[in-house]
Amino acid sequence: MATCLVVANSLLSSPHPLFKSAQKRPLQPISSISHLHSSKPKKPTNPAFLKAPSFHSDYCRIRVLARTSLGETDASADEPLPLVGEDSAAFNLGTQSIVSWVYFTVILGVVLYVLDVAWIDNSTGFGKAFIDAVSSLSDSPEIVMLTLILIFATIHSGLACFRNMGEKLLGKRAYRVLFAGVSLPLAVSTVVYFINHRYDGVQLWQLQNAPGVHQLVWLSNFISFFFLYPSTFNLLEVAAVDKPKMHLWETGIMRITRHPQMVGQVIWCLAHTIWIGNSVALAASIGLIGHHLFGVWNGDRRLAMQHGEAFEVVKKRTSIIPFAAILDGRQKLPNDYYREFIRLPYLTITALTLGAYFLHPVMQAASFRLHW
Repeated sequence: MATCLVVANSLLSSPHPLFKSAQKRPLQPISSISHLHSSKPKKPTNPAFLKAPSFHSDYCRIRVLARTSLGETDASADEPLPLVGEDSAAFNLGTQSIVSWVYFTVILGVVLYVLDVAWIDNSTGFGKAFIDAVSSLSDSPEIVMLTLILIFATIHSGLACFRNMGEKLLGKRAYRVLFAGVSLPLAVSTVVYFINHRYDGVQLWQLQNAPGVHQLVWLSNFISFFFLYPSTFNLLEVAAVDKPKMHLWETGIMRITRHPQMVGQVIWCLAHTIWIGNSVALAASIGLIGHHLFGVWNGDRRLAMQHGEAFEVVKKRTSIIPFAAILDGRQKLPNDYYREFIRLPYLTITALTLGAYFLHPVMQAASFRLHW
């Protein structure tokens, strides 16, 4: 109700010429009105009379915000409400700049080279020394696994929490470089340690030979990557080629859950824990899921700060638990909803996921050679 009062007050108090003319024009007697209808209409002398009011588009957006704030989600309507957020994974080839993608390729190559020399290569990098230092804290691989995740989560989420302040001090591109430059080596270390020690610890169950388990785990992992990587919606911003923004996505996977990365991580962890079935996999899953649950709270907090009322609208239309908003009628899927997935970013995820599956032996061999 407060939102509607503010909206109404802002509209009625705005000095739009349409409102001014309505206030100054006196009421006509009935005889005068009938005379106007009977006389020949005159051509308007003011060309501005023919133009649509400029506040129309703003009014439509305000109307959507006000109705949603009151809980009026048009449950009886078949068509979904107009978007307040952005169209996820929209990719228009005609608007792409070849120069930008050349920059992206060069930056990616430089980052991978620096990461190899400064962190991965045992003869020149600090990665092995970092793993050895953390491993010296405990003989338990479960404790080491949880410690690595805790270090990564603290740095990664901490930098995300201070993003607004950091971008003001360093600029958006420079802060993105700092964020990636610190997070990426820690993520690589955590993944490599998990690959090398995934069969350590205590075996809790053994289901790898059970009928249908391999197919279930494979399908779950495949689906999880469609949730895990919404950052592919704009790779140029990830590499700081384009100026990074805090987007308010609303379509595609966001209609299913407002926090797809958390859902994808939970699916991935459950699948790997079922397949491996030991205490190290369980410890890794607990740490990763805990980190992403914190990300749910922190993500909503940051989006509310950045987008205000628009985020509150999207929040009411979506859910954290997958499909919850769809089932209770708050989210209405378009008839052609499937088209929101037939886009290049999702096709890229499909190709990369299949590639990662077939390259599992290569990734495992590369991790073993590091002796982390």
